[in-house]
Amino acid sequence: MDTVSIDLNGSQIAAIDLEGRQLKVRFSRAYLVKTMTGSNERTRWWQAGDLVIDEAEALSPIPTGPLVCVGGDVDENIYTYRNMIPVPLSSRGHARILLHFEGVADPLVVTGSGARLEMRDVPKYIEHIRPQADGTSRAS
Repeated sequence: MDTVSIDLNGSQIAAIDLEGRQLKVRFSRAYLVKTMTGSNERTRWWQAGDLVIDEAEALSPIPTGPLVCVGGDVDENIYTYRNMIPVPLSSRGHARILLHFEGVADPLVVTGSGARLEMRDVPKYIEHIRPQADGTSRAS
């Protein structure tokens, strides 16, 4: 089985829009990490898409874009995804995001009744990430 996740650290956000009770975090360049079962190697890609929170309630000011994410948490019911978002994501129930941005003091904190990813276009390949003998990874 292959796994895909968005690496929040470094992902680029064009805008964060709150329209009515729906919040959209608009990734202009979400960095994806793809892992194939049985392989030590991973690949890095980028793709545009939106993280959508329904029945959103902003608990902090919404920063204006463009922004570079430097990490955070995405809560989906009983699960917390730290510094990543699994792809695909579509969930009803408790949802919360806490995102940190480069050059922005306060994190974005939003709760809601569901979260989903709406990816656009096709992923674009960047590089292979190969494990090193010391256990670290190196891009090539």
